[in-house]
Amino acid sequence: MLERIDEDLWAASGPFATGGMVFGVRMMVIRLPDGSLFLHSPIQLTEELKAQIDALGPVGFLIAPNKVHHLYLDAWIAAYPGAKLHGAIGLPDKRKDLRFDGVLMDGRPDPGWAEVIDQVQMHGQPHVNEMVFVHRPTRTLILTDIAFNMRPEDTNWLTRIYLRLSGASGRLRGTLVMRMVTRDKDAARDSLAKILGLDFERITVAHGRILEHGGPDALRAALDWL
Repeated sequence: MLERIDEDLWAASGPFATGGMVFGVRMMVIRLPDGSLFLHSPIQLTEELKAQIDALGPVGFLIAPNKVHHLYLDAWIAAYPGAKLHGAIGLPDKRKDLRFDGVLMDGRPDPGWAEVIDQVQMHGQPHVNEMVFVHRPTRTLILTDIAFNMRPEDTNWLTRIYLRLSGASGRLRGTLVMRMVTRDKDAARDSLAKILGLDFERITVAHGRILEHGGPDALRAALDWL
């Protein structure tokens, strides 16, 4: 379940479906310089996944990168009570049942990961408030819902229709829902410019396949509707 992507970088995929559509979901795992783990958008916790995570090192941080990706946090908090939970702006108000140790702020990474990870807020989408990360050592941009990269053969017929309507079938692309929740295109364009100013080549997404090469050009094309 846990796949090594690069030095100190892993991915784990799990099931996710909503409204009859099948998307699947991915979490990213980064080993920080002190040996602790940064878990981006934790997926459903299983015994197998926990054993694989434990083999990598102690969990230092649980990251809920937007206001939508928080469904599985309870189990991870219970399994790793010493880990610090950081969430997107607005998520602590949405999940008052959870104790957050920090709120993700634009351009202000926590000292625990600032040595190797940059972060940029995607503004203009207040329903989502996604924080984007770049793992500098591997030049990896980590997205959650800003864009999908799904192939028709990886999902069901209903999802294929949705992807076609979004212009997101078989390529990196912002979906119809993300366009609908974009309230301020100027702010979103400014955020995109900041993201493109970072040094990355690979792009990982929560839904779909990892893009290994050509990241900046692919992201520009994916969000050209802005």
